[in-house]
Amino acid sequence: MSTSRAARLAPVIQMAERAEREAAVLLGRAQGQLRQAEVKLGELEQYLADYQQQWISEGQRGVSGQWLMNYQRFLAQLETAIGQQRQSVNWHRANLDKLRDTWQQRYARLEGLRKLVQRYRDEARQIEDKREQKLLDELAQRLSARDSG
Repeated sequence: MSTSRAARLAPVIQMAERAEREAAVLLGRAQGQLRQAEVKLGELEQYLADYQQQWISEGQRGVSGQWLMNYQRFLAQLETAIGQQRQSVNWHRANLDKLRDTWQQRYARLEGLRKLVQRYRDEARQIEDKREQKLLDELAQRLSARDSG
């Protein structure tokens, strides 16, 4: 009976394995997307630092009012882009956390099901061992009774 309980759980375990694998794939994808967003943010910040260094170099030589206005406009656009990219990084980080939680839940459910199936198999093995032992004891009693009789 216990073996059939374990066998009946096989489709449930397959579904749980599929769900866990899907969650793991999504988690891996999200990790890659976060890495890309962080790299892009780093590039933008480096570009800003380089651009500011250019300002210092150009400023020492003297700049026109037009150059200064263009510089300030571009700087504002760059800072906006950096702010947006920071928001993107934060969103990807939160999404990664959510997907990690989902994967952990699915993994825990799968492990719980696997342990339950193992318990059912162990119980079935114990029942079968007891049944065999009982048969052997009965056979030994019959042989003993026949030999002494």
